[in-house]
Amino acid sequence: MDIAIPTSKGLKGTYSIPGDKSISHRAMMIGSLAEGVSEIRGYSAAADPQSTRRCFSDLGITIEERNDVLVVHGKGLYGLKSAGKDLDCGNSGTTMRLLSGILAGQKFSSTLIGDASLSKRPMKRIMDPLRLMGAQIHGTVQNTAPLQIQSVDRLNAIRYEMPVASAQVKSAILFSGLFADGETTVIESIPTRDHTERMLGCHVRTEDGKYIATIQGGKNISAGSFLVPGDISAATFFMVAASIVPNSEIQIADVGLNPSRTEIIAVLQSLGCNIAVENKRVMNGEELGDLVIRSSELKGNVHIHGETVAALIDEIPALTIAALFSDGTFTLHNAKELRAKETDRIAALVANLRLLGVEVEEYEDGYSFVGGQQLHGASLASYDDHRIAMAFGVAGLIIEGITIRDAGCVNISFPKFWEQILHT
Repeated sequence: MDIAIPTSKGLKGTYSIPGDKSISHRAMMIGSLAEGVSEIRGYSAAADPQSTRRCFSDLGITIEERNDVLVVHGKGLYGLKSAGKDLDCGNSGTTMRLLSGILAGQKFSSTLIGDASLSKRPMKRIMDPLRLMGAQIHGTVQNTAPLQIQSVDRLNAIRYEMPVASAQVKSAILFSGLFADGETTVIESIPTRDHTERMLGCHVRTEDGKYIATIQGGKNISAGSFLVPGDISAATFFMVAASIVPNSEIQIADVGLNPSRTEIIAVLQSLGCNIAVENKRVMNGEELGDLVIRSSELKGNVHIHGETVAALIDEIPALTIAALFSDGTFTLHNAKELRAKETDRIAALVANLRLLGVEVEEYEDGYSFVGGQQLHGASLASYDDHRIAMAFGVAGLIIEGITIRDAGCVNISFPKFWEQILHT
């Protein structure tokens, strides 16, 4: 599906965004491992969380829908059953990596598969620590999916210092720690999003400048009620759109404002974006609130490197578009992780920027350009990457003549994105 993007005269009104993918995945996993019945409100309808839902249904968990509420009949830590077939994770790296941590400690064997894109993504980063715990997990010779996980009698608790910043790897280890003897500890030099620790009730502390999370093996998980806030990564595309399109004023309700996820608001505000946070509150241990965004003149430099990369990893494509319309320079370094996403996002962003007429310099770990250049329309590939498609769709609201090829990939995270962004 190709979409020609019409330019906008201004975004108005209230926008709804999907439930946070990160929290949706974890709510389904925790509800399935809990003793008793849990309810999840706001579970994301996007393809990735639906892959997690499907996998747990295949593992014997009963999941019902009641008036937009998912009712999950948890069976405890050892209540899952062999699927009797491959577990299809679709395009979801979160599903595959976190589920590997859970299945590593089970009394049955499993095989995890994914689509062509997921099957190219690196899995050694989870296999190494899980093997240290005694897991029997194997991938291809390239350390990619399919992943074979054999049954084991027990896992061993470990103390693991993360070599690369990754919330998925951290979460896989903590989930696996539920099935280990003793306390499993993960140490981060660069803190990543902390939804797993909050939702599992891990003990966390900071010591010598490092973030440390610990979970007790055999920890009983109580059933509960989860409210999934709106996904701030999805909201970012509308924050950028309303900021750069003149005569815009929008509201986005019930957005997740977990402190490990809100760096994007601070960076956009530093460019002059008029973003206000209203009705801030806490539910289920997670902050949320409403965002009001008004169009504004952007100016200033954006330099993303070091710890900031981990805090902005999913928002970099949208932030790149904001920087196009800012009077300043954009520089990204230390982001080699972007080359191992749904596509090589560095290469994809650079290629599409050049098609728009941007002079951009590419590095192994990032890229740089000067904002405010003369831009023109072009037919742009999505690279089958939802964030690439949405980012350049936002650019098309300003730059006349942009077409996004294979635009249906937005269903991975935001099924109604085109419906909302193009009907302003």
